[in-house]
Amino acid sequence: MKTTQQHLEFTAPRDDNARLANLCGPLDENLRQIEQALDVTLQRRGHRITIRGRGAKLALTALENFYNNAREPLSVDDIQLALVEVRHPARHRTNGNGNGHGDAAVDPRFPGNPDHPFDEPADNGEDDLEELGPKLYTRRADLRGRTPAQRDYLKQIISHDVTFGVGPAGTGKTYLAVACAVDALERDQVKRIVLTRPAVEAGERLGFLPGDLAQKVDPYLRPLYDALYDLLGFDKTAKMFERQMIEIAPLAYMRGRTLNHAFIILDEAQNTTPEQMKMFLTRIGFGSKAVVTGDTTQVDLPRGAKSGLIEAQQVLSDVRGIALTRFTSADVVRHPLVARIVEAYDAHSQKTANPADSR
Repeated sequence: MKTTQQHLEFTAPRDDNARLANLCGPLDENLRQIEQALDVTLQRRGHRITIRGRGAKLALTALENFYNNAREPLSVDDIQLALVEVRHPARHRTNGNGNGHGDAAVDPRFPGNPDHPFDEPADNGEDDLEELGPKLYTRRADLRGRTPAQRDYLKQIISHDVTFGVGPAGTGKTYLAVACAVDALERDQVKRIVLTRPAVEAGERLGFLPGDLAQKVDPYLRPLYDALYDLLGFDKTAKMFERQMIEIAPLAYMRGRTLNHAFIILDEAQNTTPEQMKMFLTRIGFGSKAVVTGDTTQVDLPRGAKSGLIEAQQVLSDVRGIALTRFTSADVVRHPLVARIVEAYDAHSQKTANPADSR
């Protein structure tokens, strides 16, 4: 292995072509993913991969670990999620602020079990647990936050009765909230999960949509359904709906209710009015938790209407028992291009808001 500044080389052993093929993926697709995520250029010649760019050191770390875990083919999802952990190492982070839970630790690059590369690795000591944050128990696997903001978000949900998760698309706000709800239900900490979302999208309102209540609301709650199916499985989710352990409730229909021993999730909260937000937050009963998620840059309310999510952040900032986690483009765990899209729109919004600064 020879190194120069921003010019590194990774050389794979010549006696394991299958592992090298798993590392690179079909038509070197995995290498292209690493290039996009870490802003590097990878050139492969035989068993040697030349790395150039600002993220060369991170890319070398990723290649070494991917190769060690490449006994089986690596999917694009595996690559992208592990690259998030490459950019956000769990250890040696100094800005953590919460009590970690669980019994496992994560390599600062990504889990290193060669047989199951993306499962939870073995416990490496108590000092790492607080940095890693809570571990949630779900059907598919033990789940943790992958970025510092995600780990703080999980800590806030566990330790507070009301938590706001605000940030751009793809940061895991909704998925992690549903995972926390599933975890709480599995541990018998709550008796049911209540999912709600304002039905204000592209000018449509519930009364003008065809079908009964469930058929009207289902399209708006599809992201929540997808998360439940992923975390619980289709059959178990269907049974829980039948037993009313999981309930869908349009936000407008929650007025007058008191929800005890429930885990309540309000998604797309940027499309609530201040009155709706106050109504929702006052539905919380004994033994309940509420998580409010939204993206204040994607408000679909009529022009001139104020977002309840924006107002709530101002009004409730100093209220004890309420926590707020803000996500940024650095927390995006979707395709690397999503983070760049978010950053581009943020930059454009700032220029539009401050035209004098762009002169």
